[in-house]
Parts: sequence; structure tokens; C-alpha cells
Amino acid sequence: MIEATSCGGVVIFRGKILLLYKNYRNKYEGWVLPKGTVEAGEDYQDTALREVKEEAGIDARIMKYIGKSQYTFNVPRDTVEKDVHWYLMQGSSYYSKPQREEFFTDSGYYKFHEAYHLLKFANEKQILEKAYNEYQELKKRNQWNGE
Repeated sequence: MIEATSCGGVVIFRGKILLLYKNYRNKYEGWVLPKGTVEAGEDYQDTALREVKEEAGIDARIMKYIGKSQYTFNVPRDTVEKDVHWYLMQGSSYYSKPQREEFFTDSGYYKFHEAYHLLKFANEKQILEKAYNEYQELKKRNQWNGE
């Protein structure tokens, strides 16, 4: 068993959610939230912000920790058990640029119900729901500024 930790963000700008479309040699296709592996010496928040910047070209600001998702997948001769720590983030603009080197071919902001149905993985849908509810609460309390 290999243990791995990643961090990512549910990035919201003007009420819409950032998604990335990944197409890895036609084997892995689908809409996902930006996330990636923690590098040596990085804390989880730094990883999440760096991955959003690298994968989507978005400068974001962390508003709140959302929670952790866990899943396993198989690699040749082993199983990877992955923890992903998620943050609710405020995006800086609608402009995004998918990272081609990581096989992202499209990116964009979507309304909640669109994003929910586009997302490929059930665990990311759960995180999106939780993050969007937090976003609405922050907005209601006037703690989501800049929009």
C-alpha cells in the first residue's frame, strides 16, 4: 500500500465554480476540480494554491478548509491510498488557462448545478456541495468580499 496526499481547491468567482477537463490519452477523461501532490516542505494551503495556479492559471485566495476526501486506485503491483484536503477559494477572475502538460484540455467556470453534473467523481461532487454551502453562508454573513 502506497499512501499519498494531495490538496486542491473549489474555486468560486462571482458565484461560479472552476472546473478542468482532463483527457489523458483517451484513457482518462472528465471534468475535475484542481488538485495535486504535496511537495517537500509545503504546507497543505500552499499546495492547494500552487496547484490551482499551475493547473488553471488562477490566482486564488483561501477562504476556508472544507474537508478531506479519500479514495484508492491501483497502479502496477500496488494500491495507492490517497487523501485529498480541500479548500474553498475565491478566484481572482474568469480567465483560466488549462495546463496542457498535465493533459488538461479545457477549463471554465460553471453554475453550481452545471458543475455538479459535469464532475466525474462522486467524492468531488460531495466536496463541491459542502464548499458551495459554505460559500453561500459566507456570502450571507458578508464575509465573501470582492464580488
